Parts: sequence; structure tokens; C-alpha cells
Amino acid sequence: MQNNVRPASMERITTPALAQAFIEEQLAALRAQIGSDKVLLALSGGVDSSVVAALLIRAVGRQLVCVHVNHGLLRKGEPEQVVRVFRDEMDANLIYVDAVDRFLDKLAGVADPEKKRKIIGKEFIDVFAEEAGKLDGVKFLAQGTIYPDILESGPVKSHHNVGGLPAELNFELVEPLKFLFKDEVRVVGHELGLPDNMVYRQPFPGPGLGVRCVGAITRDRLEAVRESDAILREEFAKNGLEGKVWQYFTIVPDFRSTGVRNGARSYEWPVVIRAVNTRDAMTATVEDVPFALLQHITDRITHEVKGVNRVLFDLTPKPVATIEWE
Repeated sequence: MQNNVRPASMERITTPALAQAFIEEQLAALRAQIGSDKVLLALSGGVDSSVVAALLIRAVGRQLVCVHVNHGLLRKGEPEQVVRVFRDEMDANLIYVDAVDRFLDKLAGVADPEKKRKIIGKEFIDVFAEEAGKLDGVKFLAQGTIYPDILESGPVKSHHNVGGLPAELNFELVEPLKFLFKDEVRVVGHELGLPDNMVYRQPFPGPGLGVRCVGAITRDRLEAVRESDAILREEFAKNGLEGKVWQYFTIVPDFRSTGVRNGARSYEWPVVIRAVNTRDAMTATVEDVPFALLQHITDRITHEVKGVNRVLFDLTPKPVATIEWE
């Protein structure tokens, strides 16, 4: 059994020099572990899997096979960024799987949050296992496990858990980040040359926008979440709130309200803005977003996002609310 306790002597990675030393140490360890075999990675585009991918590309090049599954629940531009950064710029051996219809068809009519999560998780495992089954010579499975994952729930990442792969795909694990905390992973990712908007991106739930399209997911309401979220992120970046606010996003609930558009009555969705700060995600406070900025964001969302006629701001801290709505 692998030792999953961070060595007491391990220095916190807080500087570029320490990150470079960690990278060199891991490159040697990865080459020794993998040898001439292939290693498979589910590349979500999140911080942890992206840093693992960058490390492995340096260590073993195209022996790494990355599988990026687009389930239709990612933020605007994220699948394209994964392909651009890893395939085009880093010459990764990347398999892109467009599974949007497959996921959304399975989710049609499902309103219960836990059922939605289970469908997304199971479908991801099924898609990933199918792609893995097409490959020869793969001996290793790389994962973006970090130290809090081990402390909280064991070594397998729950939000894109591939621990449920069929027995015939029983790979040996490669977990180069398993003793690092998130802030250390970001320092390492920066030193590996990943773009800042990938390394320093805010937390994102495993089921993605599926938990922000509250209730049964429909394609048009999901698109309203994606477009309104992109506007919110763009405006926070322009106004100096990117990096200052821990997490910010939009939610589109499954109900409509009356409004007026082009001189006629409309019956459209509200968009809810959530912006919170936290140290440990156990409690959270609401960011005091300037009212003039909220008015500007409201104007953009109601004029640029199809099917939306209201914008609301969630003022509730955690507790009594949670950070996400589902």
C-alpha cells in the first residue's frame, strides 16, 4: 500500500525555486515509475488535472494519453482552452470526446440534485472506460489527487472519479501531487508554464453547470447559465474582482417570472448571482459588490442572454445557505 501521509520534513512550496525543485524531483520519479509504458489521464481542464498533465508531458511526452470529455456542463470556452493549451501548444497526445448529447439526453427530465450527480458521475466513468478500452499498452492511470482529497475522502478524486472503472482496466495509479495543498499546486502549475486563467481559476464543482441549472436541465436554460456566467466572469475581471473574490457564478432556477420586452409581456427566467469569500468552504461571507457594477452586469445579462428578464443577487452567507444551490 502506498504511503498517503505527507512527510513531516516536506517544505511548503511557496516560491518558484521550491516549485522548480519539486518539478525536477517529480520528473525523475515519474520516469522511473512509468518507464516506456503509457499512462492515461482524465483531463478535465481543472487546476489539478492540468498540472498533472503538464508534469507528465515533460516527463514522458506522448506516452501520456489525455482524455478530455466534454459533457456539455463546462463553462464557456473551457473545452476549446483545453484543446488549445494541451494539444496545440504542448503537443499532448489528447483525445477529445464530444459527449454533450449523450450526457444531456441522460439528464433530461431529472430534477433531483443527487440523481443528477450520480448520472453525471456514472456517465463520465462509462465514457472514460470506453476510451480507455480502445487503447493498447496503457499500464498507468494518472490522477490529480491532492493532499486534502486524501485527508477528506481517500486517494480517489470524487468529482471525476475513475475508481469505478471495469476490473479489466485495472491500472497502477500515478499521483504526483498527492502531498500538495491547492495553493502549492498553483505555484507548481505557474512554473510549468500553464496560463494563469487555468492555474488560478476559481473552484468549480465536478458536475459543472449541472448544479447551477437548478432542477431538470434543459439545453436552453443551461445555455443561459453558461452565457450569464461568462458575462459575470468578464465583468469581475475588468473591475478588479478576479482573484479577490473566492467564488462567483450564476444560477438559473427552473421557474419563470413576468417581465416586459420590446413593449410586450415576457415570461422568462431569472439569473441569480452568487459571490462569496471563504477560507475553508465550511463558512462563507457574501462579497460586497459595488451596486453600479451589479447594475451594469444586470443590463448586460438581460440584453445579451436569451430567455432572461431578471437578475437577482444572493445575499445569504453560509450558514444558513450553502455555497452552491444544489
